Amino acid sequence: MGKQAVKRYFSLMFLIAQIVLSIFTFVGLFGGDSNPIGHTASAMLVYALPLLIIGNIVMLVYWLVTRQWIWTSLPVITILCCIPYIGTMYQLRPSAADDPGRKSLKIASYNVARFGREAVTFITHDILYEMKKEKVDVLCLQEYNDEVGDKRNIDIYKDYFPYHAQGNNDMIVFSRYPIRASKNMPFEQTNNSAMWADVDVDGKVLRVFNAHLETTGFNRTMHQAGKMMMRGQNVETNALINAIYGNYTLGMIIRAGQAAMVANAVRESDNPCIVCGDFNDVPYSYVYNTMLGNMVDGFKECGNGFMYTYRGSKMVRIDYIFHDEQLEGLNYYKLPLTYSDHFPVFMQIAL
Repeated sequence: MGKQAVKRYFSLMFLIAQIVLSIFTFVGLFGGDSNPIGHTASAMLVYALPLLIIGNIVMLVYWLVTRQWIWTSLPVITILCCIPYIGTMYQLRPSAADDPGRKSLKIASYNVARFGREAVTFITHDILYEMKKEKVDVLCLQEYNDEVGDKRNIDIYKDYFPYHAQGNNDMIVFSRYPIRASKNMPFEQTNNSAMWADVDVDGKVLRVFNAHLETTGFNRTMHQAGKMMMRGQNVETNALINAIYGNYTLGMIIRAGQAAMVANAVRESDNPCIVCGDFNDVPYSYVYNTMLGNMVDGFKECGNGFMYTYRGSKMVRIDYIFHDEQLEGLNYYKLPLTYSDHFPVFMQIAL
């Protein structure tokens, strides 16, 4: 086989790989439009989108280096179609600060991981200090724990946040403004839940949703596998992969139902809504699209830089603040606090 034949062969293989890569990327981009019940494969491709985009960039470099200009259009078109998705995690705009001249509400969402299950109140006080420093008006906490030793966190927070509404034991909304009504929204067959609170901001009532959706189960599966290995039990790779895949798919299906429940409650609200919390899912997923609905993703509107909110090995964005279209976002950011496996997210919303 001559050099030209070898070159044509490899070009054909790369072209096939490019076509497959582009198809998978487009399926991933639209995978979030389909309910994971019955569409598991396309729903799972949403999680692979960052790797698929990197793959398209590598292919683009290959076509440019080999000067096969005609094929550069495939990765270019694919990458251009990914720009809205990339915008949910990265925004190229100057870093902003809160606008003190605008009448606004400062809201924060934070999965506090039960304050590290501490027996004293150091973390509780540290988080409160950060919220005071950021001038937060409404604070939504997930995985909240009220009793710390012989003290209650509600009592510690009440001087700065005189109002609060509690859903399930691990869900709470603190506010510097009066809370006129609230409702707990428990999810069936799980400890996760959502809630809402009507916050009266100088006569303007906003319905604030705080949601904590079903986890992926990945960390739990790996923890169980690690414990089995420490006991000397054999953990087969195929069995572990099947367990991880099974937990992911089950988690997607459960979260889809929970997201639909919250989205329906948002649509039925007579007040402008703000939806925030730990959704345990990535941008462009079915859960993200369902929770977003006709609302505005605060980070896309006024955030900057690379946004990820999970502090673990996976740098993913799973904590969000969305708001009603009639409201305007002024600033959106996270703080690199280390009290939890999540970062808190903050948003200033004009009223």
